[in-house]
Amino acid sequence: MIIAAILAIMVTMALAVTRALLGKTVYDRILAVNVFGTKTVLLIAALAFLTGRPDVLDIALAYALINFIGVIAVLRYFEYGGPEEDLR
Repeated sequence: MIIAAILAIMVTMALAVTRALLGKTVYDRILAVNVFGTKTVLLIAALAFLTGRPDVLDIALAYALINFIGVIAVLRYFEYGGPEEDLR
């Protein structure tokens, strides 16, 4: 059952990468990168459960925090100091 969950997470990650590459606006791309980061945290947690190593969950939590701060930073950049051309 956990293998099916890991495969479903990987399919979702592939769809997020597709959306990041084909997104119409920069906000679509940022959202896709955020989804990819969230699914990466889920994948790390599932693999930690599968291998029986709960200490890896600390890495997943650290990655989640870095993903959150990174997305906020990129959004602030495009809101206040982004390129001059219209990105929409």
